[in-house]
Amino acid sequence: MKHLKKTILGVTLLTASGLAAADVNIGVILSLTGPAASLGIPERNAVTLWPKEIGGHKVNVTVIDDTSDTTAATLAARKLTQENKVDVLIGPSLTPTSLAVLQVAGETQTPMVSMAGGGAIVAPQEGARKWAFKLPPSEEIQLSLIFDRMKKNKEKTLGIVGINNAYAQTFIDVVQRIAPANGVQVGGIERYNATDASFVSQALKLTASRPDAIFIVAQGTPAAMPQIELARRGYKGTIYQTQAIAGNDFLRVGGKEVEGTLLPASPLLVAEQLPANNPVKPVALNHTKVFEEKFGAGSRSLFSGTGWDAYLVVDNALARVPKNLKPGTPEFRSALRDALESSKNVVLTHGVYNMSPTDHNGADIRSVVMMKIENGKWRYVD
Repeated sequence: MKHLKKTILGVTLLTASGLAAADVNIGVILSLTGPAASLGIPERNAVTLWPKEIGGHKVNVTVIDDTSDTTAATLAARKLTQENKVDVLIGPSLTPTSLAVLQVAGETQTPMVSMAGGGAIVAPQEGARKWAFKLPPSEEIQLSLIFDRMKKNKEKTLGIVGINNAYAQTFIDVVQRIAPANGVQVGGIERYNATDASFVSQALKLTASRPDAIFIVAQGTPAAMPQIELARRGYKGTIYQTQAIAGNDFLRVGGKEVEGTLLPASPLLVAEQLPANNPVKPVALNHTKVFEEKFGAGSRSLFSGTGWDAYLVVDNALARVPKNLKPGTPEFRSALRDALESSKNVVLTHGVYNMSPTDHNGADIRSVVMMKIENGKWRYVD
């Protein structure tokens, strides 16, 4: 535990304005190392581009690496809330680490905006979850595009691969609940760990049942291993993934063996290919321009967009906190929570968001488009 504390303190970074000039403290917890680093690093890169004033307030931003670990995430959240007295927590990158931080957010009554996708972060809206918000769209929204595509392809049976964490389990639960109404029969479900060296036995079981399609639920580069093994075992059916793979590192690791993958993902990844009347297009193109000017052509990703969207949604909410409230106080944090909850028609790189007391995500169908991996790039599928 002592080692973890030293690790966390050692990677704390100050961005935006210096501490002396800040009047709003923002704590950011990301997976900068460990299995989910491919998510956290582009998120952190986006954070470095945040302006020095957000919502009319000068800000002090502290970034901490949780090493993709729930214990480290909890320690980071306690440091930020107790020592840094942050007004809002941003992150973490993963569902399991977000669920850990959620408990601290509830205890300290600090609003948090998670960059992870699991619906369990915000639902049901009770207890600590009243202080939690998340940016990626719900499982139901993403799955609606997958089931629509399966109908077009006349695919009736679906095998599932899930990494052993809360993110995958939530998706699996939703798939099993709504698949029958979509005319889909769920076959075998195989699981694995992010640190596993092999997926051979699970791949053999799945391919033996010859499902029309296989749905892989995992985050970042660990999602490539099962798909690579399925390809090597000769599986020819459609592979669906979630938008949690939508980064360049997945394309690099997966190579030719992930070609043809279909996934519902943020319109940001195919911003240039979107119809002109898509409301997300100008915001997504602006992020792409700003981010790639700093980090190079092709560097934008789902996760850089999430890092930028966290700024946009907090900027919108902070601007609506009553001016007589002082940052660093319970009253300010409570008002910021209320402002986040009342966010309406906020256009982000990922979609148009409308939050409410019963919906702390706020995304609708505009937050995802179907896309395909083709020639090592993301292609919009109409």
